[in-house]
Amino acid sequence: MQYNYKILINKEEEGGYMVTVPALPGCITLGDTIDEALIMAKEAIELYVEELQLRGEFIPDNSNTLEYSINLQTA
Repeated sequence: MQYNYKILINKEEEGGYMVTVPALPGCITLGDTIDEALIMAKEAIELYVEELQLRGEFIPDNSNTLEYSINLQTA
């Protein structure tokens, strides 16, 4: 089965990058660089999904999610 996940990467003030996976609550990881953060994110997602499979739980993903960005400018 193939799953699709959107991730958010935030630059941390103290250095490095934090990755969150909105479709998988609590699936968060860190990397010193963006490339490392992406590698860590893939690993974290794989482990999260594996655990859900072992428990026989539903595996959410972003296959049917539409993504938009809204820019807001204030005075």
